[in-house]
Amino acid sequence: MQLGELEKQVLEYLWKIQPADAKQVFSYFEKNRGGSLNTIQSTLERLFKKDLLGREKSGHAYQYYPKVERHELIGQLIKNVTHDFVSKDENSVIAAFSSISEDLDEQQLDKLEAMIEQQRQKLQKNAE
Repeated sequence: MQLGELEKQVLEYLWKIQPADAKQVFSYFEKNRGGSLNTIQSTLERLFKKDLLGREKSGHAYQYYPKVERHELIGQLIKNVTHDFVSKDENSVIAAFSSISEDLDEQQLDKLEAMIEQQRQKLQKNAE
């Protein structure tokens, strides 16, 4: 799955301010980015078709909301990118994360370590 720049910006907006209709999203981006209401409506529709947004009818308009958390989307995007380049027995993904971790501070490394430990515990529970 690939996301355009506006799609990413709309997702960021909806993660902060949810739910919102097309006019609300447009009014935010009109000040910061420009564009038209039609462009925003098309972007919301594309994100809905990509199953990244949900929507509920409210009067004559849809209220859009994110269906995925930010970290889940980042994980999906990483999987999509690495899937084409990495075989199952290869350690390239681990090496890439190790490389990325050079930019993390002590607190972020501690959090990563705790998340890895949680994943280990899940795997152990599933193996039992």
